This record gives sequence, structure tokens and C-alpha cells, in this order.
Amino acid sequence: MAQVETTAEIAAMTFGPFGVGRLDGKAVMVRNAVPGDLLEVTVIHERAGYLVARAERVLKASAARRTPPCPYLPRCGGCDWQQIAYPEQARFKAEVIAATLNRALGLELDPATLIEPAPAEFGYRARVRFKTGRGGRLGFHEAGSRRLVEVERCMVAAAEIRMPREFAAAVECEEIEVVADRGREVLVAHLARPPGPAVLGRARGLVERDARIAGAVLRAGRTREVIGEVSIAVALEPGLELEVDADLFSQVNRAQNLRLIATVMELAGADAGARVLDLFCGAGNFSLPAARRGAEVMGVDAEALAVAAAARNAARLGLRRAEFAAMEAAELARFLLRARYRPDVVIMDPPRSGARELIEPLLRMRAARVIYVSCDVATLARDLRALSAGGYRIATLRALDFFPNTHHAEVVAHAVLTSAPTRS
Repeated sequence: MAQVETTAEIAAMTFGPFGVGRLDGKAVMVRNAVPGDLLEVTVIHERAGYLVARAERVLKASAARRTPPCPYLPRCGGCDWQQIAYPEQARFKAEVIAATLNRALGLELDPATLIEPAPAEFGYRARVRFKTGRGGRLGFHEAGSRRLVEVERCMVAAAEIRMPREFAAAVECEEIEVVADRGREVLVAHLARPPGPAVLGRARGLVERDARIAGAVLRAGRTREVIGEVSIAVALEPGLELEVDADLFSQVNRAQNLRLIATVMELAGADAGARVLDLFCGAGNFSLPAARRGAEVMGVDAEALAVAAAARNAARLGLRRAEFAAMEAAELARFLLRARYRPDVVIMDPPRSGARELIEPLLRMRAARVIYVSCDVATLARDLRALSAGGYRIATLRALDFFPNTHHAEVVAHAVLTSAPTRS
């Protein structure tokens, strides 16, 4: 289509990098926008039912707009909401979550009390994954493209995270993750092909020479090479730490993860003797606190290394009532149904794609409570709608801002079994 210049007033944010307004009766999506902005825009794409526009000039700035503190914006695609002042970011996230769940489920949620803002908007990421370029260049992809925006420092990274340029150049990796751990760091390099002896030798030499590097993991497909000490400690709650290899999943925002675990434990009612099924359990972020309270925990995850870590931690902590299995969550759920296993509580923290394939076996299990932790409100809404049709009532919804300066958030839904399934 021919590009058209016009003006647009931004009314709201989307669960993504766009602000949204109206233009000629259609929604218009604009990057780097803030609700309340009046923008001069160029319409660059016409989609089915909406337009995409590029902001050319701010004619009237929203009261919530700020100049992004990061010098790499707006080119860098990492922090897509940094043009919005904090805590207005949290308010807009709550409005998006509330509106999405209202449309899907008819829930009346108060955005003013829905989300718990982060204690810090910068320096919160305990792990950061950088894209790489020739000669050890590090950065992130440009917004809307795969071009590298090289950075000297990332503002949302924890203060102790350094830029591993020499290591990235030495191992010729495509991406490199830096994981902070007790004053040291573990590097996780993702390579296009398995490392040969020369690459491993260079990596080993750098780890040995730099006292700040505890260890490194080099991954390429199914190949995993470990150098040095790669286990990190993640506090789950007072007096309880998870020990897990740095290349396995752990939440990036350690402070908010403590609050998330407390919220899930409160809603789950994982008391002594309760049967808890933890789906997508990872290395035990929720399983271990539940088992510590005396619950009988069955944790399942498709990642065998994570499940092995969960089992090691349970043994180390003397949590004998926790068991773990490495298999797809839906496969295990069907197996447990055949075995007539009936949990009191199901906790699940699926990937962004949600848990569509799990809903049918979950409904047949008839657990009294389902605690669903989600980082994608659209798939959460879809799955909660299916749970509601299957006889569950959404009793509680809470959100936590894990990722300031981006559109992402974590949402916790508490569903309770109330009736037989509804028929559509």
C-alpha cells in the first residue's frame, strides 16, 4: 500500500511493543508510543482489521512519556516500553491484563490493585542473553529486525554482570548468556556447531585466567560441554535455596520470584499431606517450597536435566515426599489418569504457548484447585476459558511485574472446582 501520513492519538497499550489508537474506524498500532500521545504517523501496513504505523513526531506528549534513559533506544529491541515512566508501565500492564481477561471471561478486575510493581526498574536481571557479532561484538537485535545493536552496557542487567566480549570471540558463539551468582558469573555460550578441541581449549583457558568466571557451558544442539563450576544458587524463600546449573531455566528477576513463590504457595494451600501435581516444574521452583511444607509433590518437566536437578535438590534438602519425572506434561497427566491419581492441587507454569493440550486431562482429574502461572495473557485467557467451561471458577488473579521496561508480566490465576462441566 502507499504510505500515508496522518495523526493518531494513542488510547492504550497492547500486550506487545505497540500503542493503539483509532484511524478511519480501524485500530492503528504504533511502536514507541504512550497512551495520551498525539503523534504524527506514517501508515506503513494495512492488515485485516487494523493498521500499522510508524511514529514520525510527537505532537503532544503524554504525561506518562519520558525520554528513555537507555542510550540505545529506540533502535534496540530489548526494552519496548522504556519510553513510559515507571510506575505507569505497571499501570498500563494491569489495564491490558484486565481488559484481555474481561473480554475472554467476563471478569471484572480492578487494574489499580491487580499488579505488584517491581522493586527496581533497572539492574534487576540476574541473567542476560546477548546476541553476538564478529570479533566479540555484543548486543541485542534491532526492533523489528535481526540487525545487531551493539551495546557497552545493558541497564536492566544486574550491576555485577559484565560484557563477555573476549569469551564470545574466542568460542565464536551465536549468543552468550551471563548468569550472576554470588559475586561471580557463569557463561552459557550457544554455538552453531559442536565445539572442537581448539574452541574448548580457548574457553578453558579464559575460565582459568579470570577469577570472576566460575565456569562455562557450551551448547550446540544436543552437545553440552561443561567447564569449571556451573551450578548457581537461587533463593526460593527464607532458608531455602535451589542449586541448579546455569544453563537450565531460572527466573531472571530474583526479587520478584520470591514474591511469586509466596503467592503461589498461599493460593495453593500446599499444606502437610496435600497432593500437589507440579506441571512444567523445571528444577523445582514451586515443587521444593510445597514439599518443604509437607505436601506430597509430583513434579514433571520435559527437560531431563532440570528434573534431575529437582530430584538432587529434594534429596539434598531431605524432602522425601517429592518425586519427579522427565516427560511431557500432557503425557504424564494421561498416565496419572490411568493410574487413578487424583491431586488436591495442580500448579502449572507453562511456556508462552500455554497448556491447551493439558486442559482435557486436567478436567478429568478434578483437582480442587488449579494454580496457573503465565507469562502470556492471551494463552492464559484461552486456557482459563476452557477451565471455566469445565467446572472451575476463577477465584483470584494477581500479576507481578517481573520485566520492567518491557510489555511482559507474570500472571497467577487461582481456579477452584465448583461444578460439573458446562455444555456449549
